[in-house]
Amino acid sequence: MPFVIKGGTLITDTQSFNADILIEGERISRIEQNITSDNQQVIDASGKLILPGGIDPHTHFDLPMFGTVSSDDHYTGHKAAAFGGTTTVMDFVVLEPQGFKYSVELWMKKAAKAAIDYSFHMNLTRFDDRLAAEIPSLKDLGITTLKVFTAYNGRLRIDDGSIFKTLRLAAENGLLVMAHCENGDVIDVLIPEALAAGHVTPEWHARTRPAWGAVESTLRVAGMAAETGAPVYIVHMNVGGEVDMVQYARQHGARVMGETCPQYLFFTEADLRKPDGAKWICSPPMRSKVDHQRLWEGLSQGVIQTLGTDHCPFFYDGTRSIVYEGKQVAIPGKELGLTDFTKIPNGLPGVQDRLPIIWTFGVGDGKLTANQFVALTSTNPARIFGMYPRKGALLPGSDADIVIWDPDKRVNYGVALSHHRTDYNLYEGWELVGYPEKVFLRGSLIVDGDRWLGKSGQGQFLKRSESEFV
Repeated sequence: MPFVIKGGTLITDTQSFNADILIEGERISRIEQNITSDNQQVIDASGKLILPGGIDPHTHFDLPMFGTVSSDDHYTGHKAAAFGGTTTVMDFVVLEPQGFKYSVELWMKKAAKAAIDYSFHMNLTRFDDRLAAEIPSLKDLGITTLKVFTAYNGRLRIDDGSIFKTLRLAAENGLLVMAHCENGDVIDVLIPEALAAGHVTPEWHARTRPAWGAVESTLRVAGMAAETGAPVYIVHMNVGGEVDMVQYARQHGARVMGETCPQYLFFTEADLRKPDGAKWICSPPMRSKVDHQRLWEGLSQGVIQTLGTDHCPFFYDGTRSIVYEGKQVAIPGKELGLTDFTKIPNGLPGVQDRLPIIWTFGVGDGKLTANQFVALTSTNPARIFGMYPRKGALLPGSDADIVIWDPDKRVNYGVALSHHRTDYNLYEGWELVGYPEKVFLRGSLIVDGDRWLGKSGQGQFLKRSESEFV
């Protein structure tokens, strides 16, 4: 049945205005003042904000790592995303020896339980002539992005020459290359030295992955992008110097874009020194308050284009079960590295936290405008990853992915409100102001306050078009 959302203030990436929204089927039909009809359901959004559903461009669900698996799958993680106001997520396909098509088909099977809409990026973790010839076929699979690594030698990294060739192929075929930027060679020197000296606690995860390695790797990849003319997207920027490098590259004509994540705006290496420091282990690691300031500047100044999460949760103590949807669940987690930081699964929960946390401490504290918030968390990802204006927009014809946002709602946040399938939350006890009230996926109400109305399998795979440089 068609319905109208009335009385709210619409927030887009460029403007804020009062209007009603008519939803018919899965799409927005009209956006006008004073839409009236005797036959339509009316949802009163007076005093509320109307946002396009969030798009998280960087998530990892059901990801094998260190003899275990990330604790959220494509249902539980999607459900958590929805409760935080996110209606589209993008996951990374692990490249299998059989090639791209086989790998994507495996991930499609994992995602059959999807609760919100989703798409994939392809990890490019090896490179040879056969794979190079297959790269153009990714577009036929609806995937227009490849991710490369300058770290994880012998596992995920391809050499710089292969990255350069990948960028050339991307430029020729309308694809976007994403890059994880750290210096893998330096890391491989520092980790054995740390272990040999008996340094096994979590803070050594950060100390063996130096910030300068991220800075120089970012510039190195940007330089290759400039030479090839290809666009490149730097994932999970965590160091202030990376903002400087991206800014420099953009000023000199390189088509470089960047992403950061909430954890890099709030936490530091000091958190890894806490008794439960393993909770903060992720790659790349937390840095310093000085880096926080420069990353916020990058967001507000448009040097960084998106806010993702790199959501990849693990139990803090997988020997103890939690109750999830009425069932006891226990999955091995960070206790695996109790006596060796190199064995702690790398990753954090965050897909639900992103919008409420950034609204409170970004918009609420005056670091971002509400329009910048929408751009960073929804519209820019939609444009960059070839989903706009179907996603990331409040426009006639767009999918009715809509969040009714209560800017005055106060919550004491933490694991009790979080729907991540894990046993902790990084933001435990934080007081937040601004929270989703209702969340719609293609016109269907899936979150109503604290009620989950969604279901497994309702999410759709999104075949994407070419990226837009933002």
